[in-house]
Amino acid sequence: MFYSEIKGYDIANGPGVRVTLFVSGCTHHCKGCFNEMTWDFQYGREFDKEAEEKILKALEPSYIAGLTLLGGEPMEYVNQQGVLPLLRKVKEEYPNKTIWCYTGYLYEKELLDVFCKKWKETEEILSYLDVIVDGEFVEEKKDISLRFRGSSNQRIIDVRKSRQAGNVVLWSDDI
Repeated sequence: MFYSEIKGYDIANGPGVRVTLFVSGCTHHCKGCFNEMTWDFQYGREFDKEAEEKILKALEPSYIAGLTLLGGEPMEYVNQQGVLPLLRKVKEEYPNKTIWCYTGYLYEKELLDVFCKKWKETEEILSYLDVIVDGEFVEEKKDISLRFRGSSNQRIIDVRKSRQAGNVVLWSDDI
């Protein structure tokens, strides 16, 4: 897996101050994408032990709320194989920090009904996620007033509650 950027302080991609990992590689190619350069699976740097340690160290302060995965597309299969070991370590070292993931894939239609059946990694990744922002960015539905998403078709899904309920439960901000 390659990545374009690691931000140690991000307040735009989930609640609180977060660490963000922008992975490289995306097959959606959404019109108006804010991060087109990350469509290339070889863009940026290879995600290695040093990058992993940088993320784990950045998560250390108590004021850091958690980790957010963006892209590119974190749920592309090649990226899942790089993301999964990281998520295992994050949950082991920081079990109380939240993990958010932005994906163009739809939670119940693609991730659950297709990916989980094809790849065991998908199911394990979902078990570590607190929130998924799903759906491709649709330029015609762009709305800059929306919190934590770019277009009105995208949903902010509480993964833990959805898994318990057996259907999609939208995330609600308790601020």
